Amino acid sequence: MAEPRTGTLRWALRMAWRDSRGSRRRLLLFLSAMVLGLAALVAISGVGGNLRRAVDEQARQLLGADLRLEREAPFGELEALIDSIGGRQTRVVSFASMVYFPRTGRVRLASVRAVAGTWPLYGRLQTDPPEAATRYLQEDGALVDGTLLDAYGARVGDSVRVGRRSYPILGRLLATPSESAAMALAAPRVYIPLAGIDTLLLGFGSRAEYAVYFRFDDGRDAEALGDRLRRELRPLRVRVDTVEEIREDWDEALTNLYRFLGLVGFIALILGGIGIASAVHVYVRQRVDAVAVLRCLGATPAQTVAVYLLQALAMGLVAGVAGTLLGLGLQALLPRLLAEFLPVAVPLHIEPAAVGLGLLSGPAITLLFALLPLLPVRRVTPLRALQASVDPVPAGRDPLRWLAWLLLAGGLTAFAMLQAPAPAIGAGYAVGLMLVFGALTLLARGLMRLLRRAVPDRWPYVFRQGLANLYRPHNQTLVLMLALGLGTFLVVLVLLVERTLLAQVRQAGGGERPDLVFFDVQPDQRDSLVALVEAHGAPVLETVPIVTMRLAAVNGRRIEALRADTTVRLSWAFRREYRSSYRDYLTDTETLLAGTFTPSVPPGTAVPPVSLEEEIAAELGVTLGDTLVWNVQGVEIPTVVGSIRRVDWRRFRTNFFVLFPRGVLEEAPQMFVLLVRAGEASPRIQRAAVEAFPSVSAIDLQLILNVADEIFGRVGLVLQFMALFSVLTGVIVLLGAIAVTRVAREEETVLLKTLGASRRQVLQITAVEYGLLGLLAATVGLVLAVGAAGLLAGLVFEAPPVGAPDVLAAALLSAVVLTLGVGLLGNRRVYGRPPFDVLRAAG
Repeated sequence: MAEPRTGTLRWALRMAWRDSRGSRRRLLLFLSAMVLGLAALVAISGVGGNLRRAVDEQARQLLGADLRLEREAPFGELEALIDSIGGRQTRVVSFASMVYFPRTGRVRLASVRAVAGTWPLYGRLQTDPPEAATRYLQEDGALVDGTLLDAYGARVGDSVRVGRRSYPILGRLLATPSESAAMALAAPRVYIPLAGIDTLLLGFGSRAEYAVYFRFDDGRDAEALGDRLRRELRPLRVRVDTVEEIREDWDEALTNLYRFLGLVGFIALILGGIGIASAVHVYVRQRVDAVAVLRCLGATPAQTVAVYLLQALAMGLVAGVAGTLLGLGLQALLPRLLAEFLPVAVPLHIEPAAVGLGLLSGPAITLLFALLPLLPVRRVTPLRALQASVDPVPAGRDPLRWLAWLLLAGGLTAFAMLQAPAPAIGAGYAVGLMLVFGALTLLARGLMRLLRRAVPDRWPYVFRQGLANLYRPHNQTLVLMLALGLGTFLVVLVLLVERTLLAQVRQAGGGERPDLVFFDVQPDQRDSLVALVEAHGAPVLETVPIVTMRLAAVNGRRIEALRADTTVRLSWAFRREYRSSYRDYLTDTETLLAGTFTPSVPPGTAVPPVSLEEEIAAELGVTLGDTLVWNVQGVEIPTVVGSIRRVDWRRFRTNFFVLFPRGVLEEAPQMFVLLVRAGEASPRIQRAAVEAFPSVSAIDLQLILNVADEIFGRVGLVLQFMALFSVLTGVIVLLGAIAVTRVAREEETVLLKTLGASRRQVLQITAVEYGLLGLLAATVGLVLAVGAAGLLAGLVFEAPPVGAPDVLAAALLSAVVLTLGVGLLGNRRVYGRPPFDVLRAAG
């Protein structure tokens, strides 16, 4: 052996290689757990980089042009300006309307795009057949979303009616720029020519968006033009979009997506780190005598620690390389899972940043987790080599343990902040994860202490022995509790959050709540539509007037003056168009917080009181007694804030930011919303309403529930796929723990067999140990998941937590069966070995 004090690094490298002989295969099993976590991180980071590149390369296709002007009213006085801009131009009018398929008799609310000119100006619509992308404009036909055709039994060659006009369906719409397949589930698209459109659909009360798209082939700076137009047109409520703005919007949205998924993969990586820490802990305890010999030969504590740190570093490097290679393979799979949520095709490229993340994270995470179990190596006394009874590690606290804990917590927090959409969110995730780890650690240690003291002597022997295995020397109770509990926590949390979101949507259904809503109902249509609905045996639960208005002044300051003041930053509440109502009562979705609700006032009241929703009052910075002036179709109405309400927006009711008393808005231009409880008559009522009132639109609540089910199901599939990385990592950690402690188990089995225990009793002892371990770990994981889901429901989704006993029961049973199965199978070689073989090997 080389002299330890000369050529320290070379000596440490040589000793690290020699000392690892005979243990490499067992340590590789733990490495595979970390490899999975690294693979998830590398794959997600690679997909994120590919997404950014795809968005950058296809940004013009996402916008469909170099520049877009958009407004909620015809451009009118701006037509001269639009003509002066020049370039190739396309007009698109977008609105929601009922569409009717005469052959099948089915009706559906769809997102209609009426197009004049070639659109998009970059890229193209994907249709079946391909030529339909241009034919529909030339032949006055329609393109209908493929999901809509399938759901309503229609096909190419049929006709579709939009308003009072029918169009032949010339093509099946497969994909459009800037819209993902998942968006089409909620708002299926229908494309028709703008020329010849039923003008009734764009009359008073319609909510249409008018857009002009520009393509410049003369090389002009569209971004600079967009900045100039944005300043000029902001007072006219015209939105100006450029390629750079669209790119930034999509970058932000997609970055948040893959970073959220990356946090789930990061948790799998942490589980791998726990496995590494467990393996190093057991490995170091087995190498105590070798360390004592090195100390006798003159090795310093720092040199002995360096030997095992080099081994850990080598493990991290191997894991980094393997995880990176596996992650590059998974990178081809993730875009397929996410395809329905992405607006662009994602080409496969190797991202240097993702490769670097994998190669650096492997050794960094390994060293962070290996540092704590390696600290005792410094304190191994040379006397241990001379007398086996000497305690290898002297008693007393090690001040460096606190430093190691701080390094571990700081490193993991920094990594979580890097992966999260925002540093504060990442810090929150790290704190939450540490709390989960802390709860599982306390449970494991408390369980071992309780079992050591409180197991009754009268219990059957196999139970007492199985429970004793949970606190025997070299046990892996802590690491298994962490792996199993965290895996269960993640999967169940994803399922519970999905259930919460679905329940939030379903609150609108059932009982006597409305399940069909008609909107854009004009005053001269209201009574006739009510009669039509009631003729089908369905009650009209509520008829609600809606008046559109804008804010003209706040506490005497005109909105125009506030817009011109560069020192004032106006929030959305000052700029938006309000759709307000009037009534003499509060609904069950409203709670009065301050002031007095005024049901009605005498006609002609100079300054009537209004009721504001609490959030809009906060945005406007007003309270009771403040004054607001409203512009209602050119007529200004001064009001005073008389009360402030809290509104439960989750409930499917006609809720409003601003509520007027009766006696003020009755003569204003208005439209109505009808809330109907239609039940099974809903399809017949919708079909009859479309035939009689083409401009009226309807929302079928049951259809919304079905769409929500499908969308959340697809999102849940992606999240569960990522959560399963943690479960699989936990299984590998479990197998690794069994492999690391196999020698100790063989000796225990020999002793039991020598004392007369049968193979069946040994199996029963193992079943008790792993069954209880799985039961406790899964139970704590479930409790933590229920608590975390409740916090997310209340703080993030503002919804009551949802109980899901079927999910909890299935998760508990699966965790126990999985733990029991892996424990029994992992130890199968132990049960069959005769005592003589083990004793001879030990000797």
